[in-house]
Amino acid sequence: MKKEAQVMAVHRNRFELRAEGETIFAGLKKSAFSARGEMITYPTVGDIVEIFYNECGDSQITGVAPRKSVFRRLNATPGMPDQEVAANFDYIFIMTSLNEDFNLSKLERYLTIAYESGAQPIILLTKADQCQDAGAYLERLKELKQDNMAICISSRTGEGIDKMEPFLGKGKVSVFLGSSGVGKSSLVNMLMGEEIMKTNAIRESDAQGRHTTTHRQCFLLPRKIELPNGKSIQGGGMIIDTPGIRKLMVSDVEEGIKSAFEDIEALICRCRFSDCQHRNEPGCAIREALSDGTLSQKRWENYQKLRNEERYAKERKKRILTRQNSVYQKNRQKRRG
Repeated sequence: MKKEAQVMAVHRNRFELRAEGETIFAGLKKSAFSARGEMITYPTVGDIVEIFYNECGDSQITGVAPRKSVFRRLNATPGMPDQEVAANFDYIFIMTSLNEDFNLSKLERYLTIAYESGAQPIILLTKADQCQDAGAYLERLKELKQDNMAICISSRTGEGIDKMEPFLGKGKVSVFLGSSGVGKSSLVNMLMGEEIMKTNAIRESDAQGRHTTTHRQCFLLPRKIELPNGKSIQGGGMIIDTPGIRKLMVSDVEEGIKSAFEDIEALICRCRFSDCQHRNEPGCAIREALSDGTLSQKRWENYQKLRNEERYAKERKKRILTRQNSVYQKNRQKRRG
């Protein structure tokens, strides 16, 4: 019997699904996920999938429905396709602590991937109860040259959580993204009203923590969320928690770069020559902006670094696709022979 289901969690090669109010488990039907001239779309958390339902054991996933958004990153394993972390969400909460974890270059990288995903990025500055001057951090965000929404929150006191209410209601899906130790698990526990995620202390030396989330998982929020300060907000939406990321490697993020670095893209369009290398050419708007300080050297270097990584990811994707097609054709010939 065929059914539709939503992926709620990924445990290596086994998927936890929700279908018609029932929690079931499934694996992949291998023949449905073989290369046929394009990159294979494997299911991830948030995906709507078609399954062949088995009431006596694990079902089989036979297909993945078109996505409205997807967050992917370059797979650290050479030769492997991009890792697709979550799908079909409306917002990406980029979480960074109001301590040594705060890093503008890292935020630029997160924003690039968030824009590429097709969802709206929102910056969450966590652990506000441990910071005496949150305003200074908000001021530094202006260096990103983007009008990004930023919210200072504390999972311990409930400060600022009410500002998240428009994004947590019924029908809304959000992804929590950030490094280990920024408080993702603490926030999930507070919103869910129970300790469902393990939390660990961070190192004082660098504000880093150990991974407390070990797999991607989707949670259905209670309709009414009680805050530690005695207030309450409306919930009912879904949140996707992801393992802490120590190094975020970008994939094919051309559109994400254009959105995250709109100021630099606009400057490049003003260069006198369309093939300007931004070195010693006359009429270079980039060199002029670097000279007068309207563009920082650090931001320009980050832009160039992401562009180089994006070009590498495109070439890697071509090689993987070529190899997949070669394997597929060889297997096809064997079956015919």
